[in-house]
Amino acid sequence: MVTGRFRAGGENWRSDVMTEIIEYYDSTNKEHWLAEIAKSDWRAGQLLYELIRDDKLKNLCGENAKVLLLVDGEKLISYCTYVEQDEINEPEIKPWIGFVYTFPEYRGKRLFGNLVECACALAREEGYDVLHVSTETIGIYETYGFIYWKSMPSIYGWTSRVYRKNLKKAK
Repeated sequence: MVTGRFRAGGENWRSDVMTEIIEYYDSTNKEHWLAEIAKSDWRAGQLLYELIRDDKLKNLCGENAKVLLLVDGEKLISYCTYVEQDEINEPEIKPWIGFVYTFPEYRGKRLFGNLVECACALAREEGYDVLHVSTETIGIYETYGFIYWKSMPSIYGWTSRVYRKNLKKAK
């Protein structure tokens, strides 16, 4: 299982900073990382902060929910959740990445790809062949190998675009 701290990298790696991925619930400095998430200027980032702070994320997204943090020392670069249930109320469709955010000064460097790779590794270890993401955004997730699947209603009342990434290795 991929948990705790490990060195980020991979074929899409482009950075002159030393980074690693930390799983929030396994971290020894939760208070610091929660404060870093709270610095997000994005409405959904604030919701994630509140869900973690109020101990509600796992109730909403599944007991095995993970918050993956791409960090440079004590600075948060990017984060996402890896969960069984996201904003699409279809329990048979899983796993999902969600609450995807990269802080502005790190955008355009493809650093989020490291979190995608980590989520893919987790999904493969759990026996899944597909990873999902629900978004209104077009053009970002395709960069990381996701393909538009279909539009579905979200629990918030709007229609969301659902993308899938095939995790099966080509033979």
